[in-house]
Amino acid sequence: MTTEAESRINEITDDELKGLVEIANLVSAARDAMSDEIVTRIAGTMSEGLNLLDRLTRNEGLMRLLQVLDKPDSQYLLIALSEAIHSASQDVAAAPPAKGGLGCMWRVARDPGTQEGVRLLAMIGKYMSQSLRDQHRHGNEIL
Repeated sequence: MTTEAESRINEITDDELKGLVEIANLVSAARDAMSDEIVTRIAGTMSEGLNLLDRLTRNEGLMRLLQVLDKPDSQYLLIALSEAIHSASQDVAAAPPAKGGLGCMWRVARDPGTQEGVRLLAMIGKYMSQSLRDQHRHGNEIL
């Protein structure tokens, strides 16, 4: 009477054995290639990575930010922000230096894009101030 494990051993093919031998050789070569210094650095890196991950997952504000960033409208805002940064970088590099003065400031202020940007920043500031006030009213509780 053979056990289930024994019957499985009998069913192993030569290809499967060759595959296991190749894996064993790979592990052995990797073990031989690793010096004490490499093992120490890997262990230190893993330890620091786990500490960082622990700190990040305990940060309620960051977790809230990640939840908000997962929403489609937040993703649209991030895409628009990244495109705006790229376009602004190209425009600033191609434009001559500003001459300064009130006339220059007036032209910039009259630009519809400037007005939209100021409005966006004002709305972000409004909601951020409201959120900060609410958090301070409720103590350390994350809303």
